[in-house]
Amino acid sequence: MSDNFAFILLNWYAKNKRSLPWREEKNPYKIWISEIILQQTRVSQGLNYYIRFIERFPSISSIYEAGEQEVLKYWQGLGYYTRARNIYAAAVYLMENYQGKFPTTYNEILKIKGIGEYTAAAIASFAYQLPYAVIDGNVLRVLSRIFGIYEPIDSTKGKKEIRQLANKLICKKNPSAFNQAIMDFGATQCVPANPDCKNCCFSNVCYANLHYEQTELPVKTKKIKTRNRYFYYFHIRYQNKIYIQKRKSKDIWKGLYEFPLLELDETIDCEKLIAHPAVQNLFANLNWEILSVSSTYKHILSHQTIIAVFINISVDKAINNADFIPISFDRIADYPISRLMEKYLEKITVIS
Repeated sequence: MSDNFAFILLNWYAKNKRSLPWREEKNPYKIWISEIILQQTRVSQGLNYYIRFIERFPSISSIYEAGEQEVLKYWQGLGYYTRARNIYAAAVYLMENYQGKFPTTYNEILKIKGIGEYTAAAIASFAYQLPYAVIDGNVLRVLSRIFGIYEPIDSTKGKKEIRQLANKLICKKNPSAFNQAIMDFGATQCVPANPDCKNCCFSNVCYANLHYEQTELPVKTKKIKTRNRYFYYFHIRYQNKIYIQKRKSKDIWKGLYEFPLLELDETIDCEKLIAHPAVQNLFANLNWEILSVSSTYKHILSHQTIIAVFINISVDKAINNADFIPISFDRIADYPISRLMEKYLEKITVIS
């Protein structure tokens, strides 16, 4: 089976490969950006973001010159903003150490901030035809099922076993096509639920198909723990200005901008919120009025759910707070913000 795996897979790929703008790309920079976007984003969603990002930042030097804030702005809507911050940090590293060029070996690529084994293998194989197998969720699932691997794919041992197998199976003459093929095969044929086993080129040799183990493989042991967080945003208006602040802590959305925020351990009603010491302190020595309270927004992330309410407030004097930035409402479009903030602003813009 191992001997002709690549042959069968590449035959399937020749007939079924998807048309993607980066598919025939050999520029390591563009491959890098496409792979970072697709790490946590479906192809259908990421395509337009990729095109827009490359149009604005056609090279490593253009990212370096633009600065982190503009990179974050163009990443807006994709989520997982650490990816965007790492892209900027990587651009700085490449400008300072490689004159804005990508290194040409796997080990050198792996040293770049934000690039792990998967992305390094993708760049090395797609750009330079180096025989390094990419290991993503699709590859883990495909090889677990076909070869009957019961070691959990979310364990170090399981990932190592599959990586060793994939590097043994890879087509040395065309590692780029092999990697593209196995990822496409997992994305379109050997999908997580209800794989199309009847029309599969591996149906007569696939362990999971022969033993009816499609729902059992791959094996996972870890369950993602999630928690609820309760955000109360204050949309403060003074004359023709509103106030925003930059998120600085090592938390979600670091480097993005938002309205002044109070985070609590639970949901509370508006009367209790107004009486909260932090709110009283925020509006001390001011005459203020609540104009409206939004409905509850629920924003689901991988490990947490944000439950947010926006309180629209007018004040009679400017707020003296070093962390607050007064801006006109139409200028908020110049700042990178979270999708949660974006949804609220979209709604009030439609209403107004």
